[in-house]
Amino acid sequence: MARPQPVDPSASRAQAAIASALRTLEAEGGGIEALAAALRDGLGGAFAAAVELIRGAQGRVIVTGMGKSGHVARKIASTFASTGTPALFVHPGEASHGDLGMIATGDVIIALSWSGETAELKNLTDYSRRFRIGLVAMTANPESTLARTADVVLTLPGAREACPHNLAPTTSSLMQLALGDALAIALLESRGFTAVDFGLLHPGGKLGALLKLVRDVMHEGAAVPLAPLGTRMSEAILEMTAKGFGCVGIVDAAGRLVGIITDGDLRRHMRPDLLDAQVEQVMTRGPKSVRPDQLISETLELLNSSKVTALFVVDGGRPIGIVHVHDLLRAGAA
Repeated sequence: MARPQPVDPSASRAQAAIASALRTLEAEGGGIEALAAALRDGLGGAFAAAVELIRGAQGRVIVTGMGKSGHVARKIASTFASTGTPALFVHPGEASHGDLGMIATGDVIIALSWSGETAELKNLTDYSRRFRIGLVAMTANPESTLARTADVVLTLPGAREACPHNLAPTTSSLMQLALGDALAIALLESRGFTAVDFGLLHPGGKLGALLKLVRDVMHEGAAVPLAPLGTRMSEAILEMTAKGFGCVGIVDAAGRLVGIITDGDLRRHMRPDLLDAQVEQVMTRGPKSVRPDQLISETLELLNSSKVTALFVVDGGRPIGIVHVHDLLRAGAA
């Protein structure tokens, strides 16, 4: 009779951890689904009103909350600020000890409290009423003190926390964060905030590098390898070698880019009389190019999809620069 195999405790713990994670994600996913359903129903009108109130503000968005709501509020303020809506986080406790001075007429306050009864918010909400500062409440209790005080109430639908005791803020925090993101993106889109605008606020790191423009990294002037139609290949090869980009652009009498000769073209056309041939017999016509105001991210995608290492920068049909994949590497974009 075969002996039963011993159970591996670590494998059992791993399965339990995975099952717990799946329950958490299912619970939090249910909260997001409930939030989406609410937006399609009664929450939609309040959401639109909140967007209009914030969009019409002359000042900044002040986001506030205590505990986990406070941590979420910090993230919402950061997302607003990075997407074209000036914002900052004010801690309710510090507000009662002088930081109310950070809030001015023309600002709008977004106050987060799942219960709507957070005592630390009272001085801040009283201040908003005294000085007629717009107040948006984000709460699950439409009958709460906070909701009754606010100009606009974003009522979050009820949802069970992922915590098995239904106590630790998990699903509720995610719903607050998601609704804050929805506000930020709605404002971004309503203002026509572009990728270029985004780049101005994100100059650091790889993201900042990808949001730079071609003109910021291109080579120009005498560094650009060019030769006119009718040039002998011997002279074109010297130009390629001297400039070091592995290619030379061919221009017509009006200075427009009409072709390109690369190292690959030289190999494909290798023959005894190559040096005496004219560039138009060897060049590839209609080369791909980029604009000086094009994003680095777009340029990198074109380089990869075209399987080339350099692109001419063209303005009005005329080459004004050249950008190499090494330039993107140095900029931190590749």
